[in-house]
Amino acid sequence: MSAYVLAPGREKSLLHRHPWVFSGAIEKAKGEVGAGDTVDIVAADGRFLARAAASPASQIRARVWTFDPDQKVDAAFLDARLRAAIARRAPLFDASHNAARLVHAESDGLPGLIVDRYGDLLVVQVLSAGIEAWRGAIVESLLAITGAAAIFERSDAEVRSLENLPPRSGALNRSDASNPQAPGEATILEHGLTYRVDAATGQKTGFFLDQRENRQRIREFATGCEVLDCFCYTGGFALNALSAGASSVLAIDSSADAIRTAEENARANRLDLSRAHFLEADAFKHLRLLRDQGRSFDLIVLDPPKLAPTIRHVERAARAYKDINLLALKLLRRGGILATFSCSGGVGIELFQKIVAGAAVDARVDAQIVERLGPSSDHPVSLAFPEGDYLKGLLLRRMS
Repeated sequence: MSAYVLAPGREKSLLHRHPWVFSGAIEKAKGEVGAGDTVDIVAADGRFLARAAASPASQIRARVWTFDPDQKVDAAFLDARLRAAIARRAPLFDASHNAARLVHAESDGLPGLIVDRYGDLLVVQVLSAGIEAWRGAIVESLLAITGAAAIFERSDAEVRSLENLPPRSGALNRSDASNPQAPGEATILEHGLTYRVDAATGQKTGFFLDQRENRQRIREFATGCEVLDCFCYTGGFALNALSAGASSVLAIDSSADAIRTAEENARANRLDLSRAHFLEADAFKHLRLLRDQGRSFDLIVLDPPKLAPTIRHVERAARAYKDINLLALKLLRRGGILATFSCSGGVGIELFQKIVAGAAVDARVDAQIVERLGPSSDHPVSLAFPEGDYLKGLLLRRMS
């Protein structure tokens, strides 16, 4: 088997079970190493450290499959990993939920693979050279394990370019030819509400499954409230607020398609649209307009898109996060609740809290943290892989 030999002293992260090997840690390659090939990672003194998938074009030169020297990486290995990950999510599916993340990449021992289930539709993202090499076997296993009627691929994320992989999107399988919905479309049920998901054109894999439990939490605060939902996408938080009896909901997103789908979702759930206003607008600009109009709200949700995809974007993202949180805190009534989120992996929870605290100072308000929020339980984070902890949120109450 080909191998990557690490430079002296560069094995520490692997000894702590971190699944990435960066190019700077490698002293040399032994044998021919192609994209997606399985290679051994060995220390400078020849000790076996891990077995990984190689990606010669990436700064992340190898992603670990296993730390067991006796474990062979083959179709059976991948099938076992898939079955274990899917079995762990089985309790999440019941009469009130038919959507969840089935595979969460490195945290499930399948680095670079995302699998989301929306009813009878599976949506996969292939984000690494190692998963790309086993794509066919993975699709076969997923169909056999889940019995899904269709699989749609959304391997068009920017990160694929870092692996020297072209973007790819489209239906992979359709055994249920009688299904009237277009490839990539599904209707899901979550906490008693239905949503239309379009994996072909929607954000990420079509829906933000990681916010499932936070949407339910917001419902608990919304009764009788005037609610502002910024970056609302297809209405997840807004619909939960309406279903809880919010007196009014203003939901804002810059995407006309998202706003149209949010309205359709509200109608499909027979919610009172007289209490809702779905507005296509730039949330950053509209927050200023609301401030200038003297508007105020009891409950505000800020769930912006990823503003810092890498560390080099953090400074610019910090300014944007501070800006929207400052404006939201000014719009929030005394005693009101702000749920503010960051899905930027480059912005840790300590930095995010510091940014929001700075926004409160500049807004001249006092606030307290009611609760720290994170992703739903189908998005676990490996203790050895803190990079997987991307979604963080703060539930704040304005005190003065």
